[in-house]
Amino acid sequence: MPVNPRDLPRRLAAGLAPVYLISGDEALLVAEACDAVLAAARGQGFTEREIIDGGTGMDWNAVFAAAGNLSLFGDRRVLDVRLPKNRLDKKASQALRDYLAKPPADTLLLIRTERLEPRQRSEAWFKAIESAGAAVLVWPLTPREFPGWLTERCRAGGVTLTQDALVEFVERVEGNLLAAVQEIEKLKLAGVAMPVGAQALRDAVGDASRYDAFELLDAVCDGAATRVRKMLHVLGQEGRVPVLMVLGALNGQLRNAARIAAGTRPRLAQRRLQRLERLAKRVGPAGLERALAESAMLDMQAKGMLRGDAWASLERLLVRLAGGKSGLGTLGAEAPRLRLGGVA
Repeated sequence: MPVNPRDLPRRLAAGLAPVYLISGDEALLVAEACDAVLAAARGQGFTEREIIDGGTGMDWNAVFAAAGNLSLFGDRRVLDVRLPKNRLDKKASQALRDYLAKPPADTLLLIRTERLEPRQRSEAWFKAIESAGAAVLVWPLTPREFPGWLTERCRAGGVTLTQDALVEFVERVEGNLLAAVQEIEKLKLAGVAMPVGAQALRDAVGDASRYDAFELLDAVCDGAATRVRKMLHVLGQEGRVPVLMVLGALNGQLRNAARIAAGTRPRLAQRRLQRLERLAKRVGPAGLERALAESAMLDMQAKGMLRGDAWASLERLLVRLAGGKSGLGTLGAEAPRLRLGGVA
């Protein structure tokens, strides 16, 4: 059975296993779980560490064969394997299972990877890891969990917040754990009097909200029109994510939602499927077809084939998909007068 990250320190204190798999999309929590394993290993005399990037073309038989050999200096060692998603084919899976059937006593295998799909967690290599050691699945914090996590993190760093400051802090970092940790460090260095109030927080830290295209589309699927507007404003100001990248992700998700609306069930992660089901139910088949057509016009505008601001047009479309009202017409209706050489 997978191990909850909260239970990992207790498991490590009880004794080290030959193998640990740390899997998840929340980079900070994955890194901290791996650091806990490495610290426990150092405490048990594992003084040598070898980092292996398991990219394309990796000879896993050679890796695990070398792992079974004694260290050059006779030291206990950790093999820290960075495994890209979907990189364990049948040959690699067999090599890992053969290794775990009789793991060497002087080697600890630490595998870190992105979030694994349920299908992957049912495969033989994953079961072998669970049998020989521990598989730790790191899940993103929910909006309900985040304030508690932030409060604990502040307390551990010697920072206390008023309730107003906590609400302000949560809004500013928008679930970005790494940004939250960085802002806590800023508060410590600023020497702000405790407890920190909302105004003192505003004076000491910046707005650390950071988003990517799929976080934006998650908000669209969830019907969070206000949050969609804020995220688009941040993305447009930063220029960190090109509008064409957002459009590419949007088109893929709209096509999947259209399949769901038509009665087809695409092979997607459960959370993604549930979100798209909500979008399909809210917008309907005809609405999704219109959105795809609008997205095609948006692509033309982003590439300079139509006049106008592509970010503004994208906001109109996404706000409507999220259930909000933009108060403006569609890009498709405006396209004839926006074409280059047309009537302005």
